[in-house]
Amino acid sequence: MARPVWTGVLTFGLVTVPVALYTATSSHDVRFHQLQRGTSDRVRTKRVNERTNEEVEFSEIVKGYEVAEGEYVIVEPEELEQISPGRSRTIDIAGFVDLADVDPIFFDKTYYLGPRGTEYQKVYALLVEALDHAGKAGLAMFAMRGKEYLTAVRSEQGMLELHTMHFADEVRDARTEVGDLPEKVKLSAQELKTAEQLIGMLAIDWKPEDWHDTYEEQVKKLVEDKLAGREIAVSTGPAPEATNVIDLMDALRRSLEGARKPADEGATEQPRKTTGRAKGARTGHSPKAAGGKKSTSTKASTGKSTTKRTSATGKRQLSALTKTELYQRATHLDIPGRSTMTRDQLQHALEEASRPRRAS
Repeated sequence: MARPVWTGVLTFGLVTVPVALYTATSSHDVRFHQLQRGTSDRVRTKRVNERTNEEVEFSEIVKGYEVAEGEYVIVEPEELEQISPGRSRTIDIAGFVDLADVDPIFFDKTYYLGPRGTEYQKVYALLVEALDHAGKAGLAMFAMRGKEYLTAVRSEQGMLELHTMHFADEVRDARTEVGDLPEKVKLSAQELKTAEQLIGMLAIDWKPEDWHDTYEEQVKKLVEDKLAGREIAVSTGPAPEATNVIDLMDALRRSLEGARKPADEGATEQPRKTTGRAKGARTGHSPKAAGGKKSTSTKASTGKSTTKRTSATGKRQLSALTKTELYQRATHLDIPGRSTMTRDQLQHALEEASRPRRAS
């Protein structure tokens, strides 16, 4: 069992339940040490006086708030400690809000909130069920590690979760941060309907286990390849191009066509093959060229046509797959550089890998 990062009590009204806070997420980033090139010597960071270029002891360092260029208000560590919010012993819920009213942009980090002892499980379970049925979250101010947080306590999968949140003045205004946002764009009913159809056809179930950090995998493979002395492959594939406004409807239609189920396409291809075989049976002979010699041109043409149809069908089938599904196929085929590819690049690489090679 993990150790709690905080223990205290959770209160709402006159109800109190002792709780413990646990970290809910962890990072798996690959970490590197800094070395001097050509050696195995570690490079360390030192605190240096930028004027004298001499190293400064940690005990001699104070904090300074710059009020003008080169002018600072000096603040001692003890002074900050005196006004620090300290460590809360209580998560006192001030009120409950509808979860649907809280924009996800306000949520920051997630913690698990569990009961501190089996004797408090009934009170804990009561709050879990009540919040779940009401669809609400409890808001509370909470201090930990010398910082004060706005938090939301919610019910999720039979337990409580605590989310630290951003304050309103910490959330940037999108209109002032992002350029080229559309003000009011006129869209035709057909464009909107086609886009909605495409979204519906590409709808998938949320399965978090299907999504993983491909860059982390690529970094680890890079280290393993270098350690084993293997050749390092770089990703290939065309860069995705922006959709031209003039060709928007055409792009939407082609996307819909590519998103159709492969089973439907297979059913439409079948009658063509049957018709071809029936026609051959009725004639009772193979086509011949001048001079009485059997012609191979028709046969070759038919094979080429079949190859084209198969290639086109395969391309449409790939278009219907998600990036995760394309990545799984690329992994099976051991396509180099797949973890850094976009969805379009993965599709292009799979198409190239499935293309028949000419005999030399």
